[in-house]
Amino acid sequence: MNTSKFLGSLAAIMSLLVLAACESKPVVGFCSVTLKPGLASAIRLAEDKLGNGCEYSFDNYYTQLLNIATENPDPANKQLFSQFLVGVSERGIISKRQAKNTYNRYFNVKFVSLMGDYNTCSQTCPVRGKVMSDMQQELRDKEQGLMRASEDSASYHRADHLFKETQLVLEATCRACEAGGS
Repeated sequence: MNTSKFLGSLAAIMSLLVLAACESKPVVGFCSVTLKPGLASAIRLAEDKLGNGCEYSFDNYYTQLLNIATENPDPANKQLFSQFLVGVSERGIISKRQAKNTYNRYFNVKFVSLMGDYNTCSQTCPVRGKVMSDMQQELRDKEQGLMRASEDSASYHRADHLFKETQLVLEATCRACEAGGS
C-alpha cells in the first residue's frame, strides 16, 4: 500500500517537473528575437522584450540595434540611442552609470576606458598596455557609433585625435615616472 502511494506521488512530481521544463522553454524563444530595421521600431521591440523578462538579453539587443543603425546611418540615431539607454536605465534594466558609459563608449569623444581619479604613475603606468588596448577597442566602438551609425565623422576624428594625444602623453608621463623612480 505504501509503495503504490509512493509511486503515485513520484509520478505526480515527475509530471510537474516535465510541465515546468516545458514552460521554461518558451521564455528562451520569447527573448531570442532578431530585431529588424528601422531603428525606432526595433528599439520599441527591444524595450518591450527587456521589460517583459528578457533583461539578460540587453547586450544582444544593443548589438543588434547598433547593426541596424550602421545599416541605416542617420545623425538622429545618437538621440534614439540616448533615449533608449535612459529609458532602460529608468526601468532598472541597467544602471544609470552603465547607460552613461555605454552611450559615451559609442557616441561621445570622451573615453570611458580612461576615466577616473587615480595616480597615473602608480595605477595607470604599470598597466598602460592594457589601458591603450582598451582605448583602441573603444575607438573602434566609437567608429561604429559615431561614423557608421550616426554619420558624425567630425566627432570620430576628434576622438581619434584624443586617443593619439593620450597615447603620447601617457607614454611621456610613464617615462617620467620611471626616471623619477630610479
